[in-house]
Amino acid sequence: MTVRREMEVSSMIPCKGCTPWQGLLLTASLLSCWYPPTTAQITIELLPPNVFEGDNVLLHVHNLPENLLAFAWFKGLTNMKRGITIYSLKYNLSVTGPVHSGRETVYSNGSLLLQRVTHKDTGFYTLRTISRQAEIVSVTSMYLHVHTSILTCAHPPTSAQPTIESVPPRVAEGASVLLLVHNLPENLLGLFWYKGVIVFKNHEVARHIVGKNSSVLGPAHSGRETMYSNGSLLLHNVTLNDIGFYTLRTLSRDLKMELTHVQLQVDSSLSACCNPLTSAPLTIEPVPRIAAEGESILLLVHNLPEDLRTFSWYKGVHSIQNLKIADYSRAINYITRGPAYRGREMVYTNGSLLLQGITEKDAGFYTLQTSNRDFIIEKAYVQLHVKKPVSEPFLRVTDTTVPVQSSVLFTCLSADTGISIHWIFNNQSLQLTERMTLSPTKCGLSIDPVRREDAGDYKCEVSNRVSSKTSLPVRLAVVN
Repeated sequence: MTVRREMEVSSMIPCKGCTPWQGLLLTASLLSCWYPPTTAQITIELLPPNVFEGDNVLLHVHNLPENLLAFAWFKGLTNMKRGITIYSLKYNLSVTGPVHSGRETVYSNGSLLLQRVTHKDTGFYTLRTISRQAEIVSVTSMYLHVHTSILTCAHPPTSAQPTIESVPPRVAEGASVLLLVHNLPENLLGLFWYKGVIVFKNHEVARHIVGKNSSVLGPAHSGRETMYSNGSLLLHNVTLNDIGFYTLRTLSRDLKMELTHVQLQVDSSLSACCNPLTSAPLTIEPVPRIAAEGESILLLVHNLPEDLRTFSWYKGVHSIQNLKIADYSRAINYITRGPAYRGREMVYTNGSLLLQGITEKDAGFYTLQTSNRDFIIEKAYVQLHVKKPVSEPFLRVTDTTVPVQSSVLFTCLSADTGISIHWIFNNQSLQLTERMTLSPTKCGLSIDPVRREDAGDYKCEVSNRVSSKTSLPVRLAVVN
């Protein structure tokens, strides 16, 4: 806001030597007991009426008086030092108050928008209107309750972990692929891309320095990679040699470091036909791609060298002795168990590894190292994802018997993370209407106003990639 505008706002409430907000406080304190009658009483409506953490909510003002000088929003009922914002109708601009968080937007009709609300936003909000004679015209308050839960379902994580998406998921040779980064941390110092899963200087493709908004190429840059300031990496004219994992390292200002991996898959079907002499790279495919705890998963090896001499499996990304699961020698056709063998692994002579009765501790990277007759070493990596089966959710409702035109709130409670939620009405998928609102995580279902056709049995279903469970039904009765 310019100095000129601040001076204009200051002039709307006379107060020598003080800020616009202090001027409002002075005027309001002198006249806080004088409320002249108004033609229509101001009312505040919550839109939507039921609010969950992460939602946006509008405190919609009705019957704002005419010929006002300004209005102001406060957090609480009486403490005018907890000001959110003051709005000058004459100059059509606003000045933020001490408790403005950056998530509030005020409109000329008096309404206040709160974005991405949290449980801390619960409480009273007060609107004061001021006439052109600097007199308080009205004081109106509204209580906002932000629904939350101690269980994960009712509030999404405040800081999502970085993820990388390959676009497209599988790219043809000669085409381009974008490694698209989501949920970058804030306050970053720099971003670093590496070819492979190990962070070595000679594997660095490129880095981006946030403060200088500049990128620097690394030793592993092939001339076909472009790095963007949002962390994403574009690979042009991909080849079979590009197959494998790429790692993004983020470094924040508090020197916190995070590693995120993505696997690039290249469709070699065309090249296999047109270039029969080209040897396809060693790759590993998890079958199934995501498994539940207690199940078995096969790390299926493709393109094992024909002149294989030995191969070894390791738990992790480093080929060191204490991480070795097993060795295989083709010369003697014999498998030797290593220190990391746990009794649930089965190694096949085609290089594949079967893990039985897996747990969450089995998740992570596995390394296959091969050596041929010329003692040339080749490595391949695979990332194993393990999910727990979900537990049965519990469905909570504000009241099982409600009158027509009232409101009702259902909450699907689950102790599981990383789930999807689906709502069921009378044993069929719930068809949402304009009267129904879902919370951002879909664990909350609000109906306002309630109609007679809303009566019936409600259930919620939670699921992840490996399982699903449905809650016991809750019957809603609607009365006149």
